[in-house]
Amino acid sequence: MSDNITNVPVENNYDESQIQVLEGLEAVRKRPGMYIGSTTSRGLHHLVYEIVDNSIDEALAGYCKEIRVTINEDNSITVKDDGRGIPTGIQAQTGLPAVEVVFTVLHAGGKFGGGGYKVSGGLHGVGASVVNALSEYLEVKIYDGENIYYQKYERGDKLEDLKIIGKTDKTGTTVHFKPDYEIFEDLVYDYETLLTRLREQAFLNAGVRIVLKDERPDENGKFREDILHYEGGIKEFVRYLNRNKEPIHKDVIYVSAVRENSEAEIAMQYNDGYTENIESFANNINTTEGGTHETGFKSALTKVLNDYARKYKMLKENDKNLSGEDTREGLACVISVKVTEAQFEGQTKTKLGNSEMRTIVEKMVNEKLTEFMEENPAVAKIIIDKAMTASRAREAAKRARENTRRKSALESSTLPGKLADCSSRDTEYTEIYIVEGDSAGGSAKQGRDRRFQAILPLWGKMLNVEKSRIDKVFGNEKLLPVITAIGAGIGNDFDVTKIRYGKVVIMADADVDGQHIRTLLLTFFFRYMRPLIEKGHVYIAQPPLFKLYKGKKIKYVYVEEELKAALAEFPEASVQRYKGLGEMNPEQLWETTMDPENRIMLRVDLEDAKHADEIFTILMGDKVEPRREFIEVHSTTVENLDI
Repeated sequence: MSDNITNVPVENNYDESQIQVLEGLEAVRKRPGMYIGSTTSRGLHHLVYEIVDNSIDEALAGYCKEIRVTINEDNSITVKDDGRGIPTGIQAQTGLPAVEVVFTVLHAGGKFGGGGYKVSGGLHGVGASVVNALSEYLEVKIYDGENIYYQKYERGDKLEDLKIIGKTDKTGTTVHFKPDYEIFEDLVYDYETLLTRLREQAFLNAGVRIVLKDERPDENGKFREDILHYEGGIKEFVRYLNRNKEPIHKDVIYVSAVRENSEAEIAMQYNDGYTENIESFANNINTTEGGTHETGFKSALTKVLNDYARKYKMLKENDKNLSGEDTREGLACVISVKVTEAQFEGQTKTKLGNSEMRTIVEKMVNEKLTEFMEENPAVAKIIIDKAMTASRAREAAKRARENTRRKSALESSTLPGKLADCSSRDTEYTEIYIVEGDSAGGSAKQGRDRRFQAILPLWGKMLNVEKSRIDKVFGNEKLLPVITAIGAGIGNDFDVTKIRYGKVVIMADADVDGQHIRTLLLTFFFRYMRPLIEKGHVYIAQPPLFKLYKGKKIKYVYVEEELKAALAEFPEASVQRYKGLGEMNPEQLWETTMDPENRIMLRVDLEDAKHADEIFTILMGDKVEPRREFIEVHSTTVENLDI
């Protein structure tokens, strides 16, 4: 008899009764991730974006001047605009009021060619109905210049028919909803996350006023409010992206073009940093995965800079062309396109698929950027010089890379000398602890489970990569062991599928020096191994801060705030404060910090890479002023101050 049990028949009927049809909004509640990406905090915030996008579409159509978004005290959301108001008349196909159709029927909306909107971000017609389906309740008020209409829904179902509740001379729509606790893991809205998204919308729609208000009081009983209103549009957006950097030319370069039913605009400015920051949008939707508009821009930029450098003999005959990477070093850029029939990949719309957009953007950049550089030779020279310096550094890095690259995961001879490797090669289980200091490294080596835990001790401060090009990274004796041990390359060559360990754990002391090392390592991972963070491979170990003991009874406390409660539970206990990992013997380190059964680890999440990018730039960059401002703002909440 065969040992293969994968195809053993299951004793179940499979007939017509097994086929389910999900009606109305049931499908959304059953598979919310298909519509909003996930049911985590990301999906929670996506609900707000869907409703705001509808108001933005009204702004694009020229009818909306102000959008107010309020986070209410109970974490419900109110979005109010002064657009035309969702139509309230009877929709012919369904025999229902149009507003009810918008909120209860999937794939219904004014963006399918009915002439209501020329361009729109909400093209699938699922936004409002999905928000309704995933809300504990949703209320909509419509102001049509005469009457105020009202309707309430619960988990997607209407509770009552649309009714008139008053008179008005205003127009607009107000939507109030509370996300459903049965659907979402997290129900608390993050002000900063919403602010980032709404700020983008205000930049992209010059002249529209967006107000974000938080009705949840902070610890001082204060309420926060931000008014976002930018007449300069995406040029102001670029200045904002560069606010903590040093631009290398004064003016933001701006080009735009209109072709038939599509338009494109690009604003760009180079800074003295080494990383590119390209933000692309299609119909105001942030296309985080890029798409045809971004591809068109990148290829045209590379061509224009190479053509200019060749024409004016800045690149000699035998010199290699500048690569795309070289031409984008230190570039802050915003690409915004508007297209009538936008083709996005997936409902969450992170990648633009319209092929004609590539042609439009390419042609525009080729023509207009060439024209700009011919008219501004001084700026052109600065940009080309920057790209050529980047090219030389890349070549130096390439040579260094060849010297350090590990040929295969099994060639242990190429691994760092201080690395204590594990025996398993299964990345589902393997972990590498990057440990501060040799003494802690020694304890970790003795205390670990050598089957799946590797230890790499680091000593001293490492390179601040925020202020260094990639060629410097390869020559750094502190970072090289990390690169080699992880085994997946760095920068554009980084391949997350080649990592040797499924978890990369930073284990440092709970003091100022430890925090500094953590920040330096995270900056390095963020700049040169970003997929490592994005795919959830980076963790921070949480060693205990206190040990409470009395006789043979021991309790560890990991958070200062919990010490009081622990002492109440364990009176008359002696308290030991751990200043560093080196104070623990191998057994204690294993028990408290490394044992998968007991340990506490924080996974580093780049929910908002832009925010992380900004913080790294402020804290680790060259500009003193932003860092001073940051310190002044956060001085009242600082912990572990080393004075």
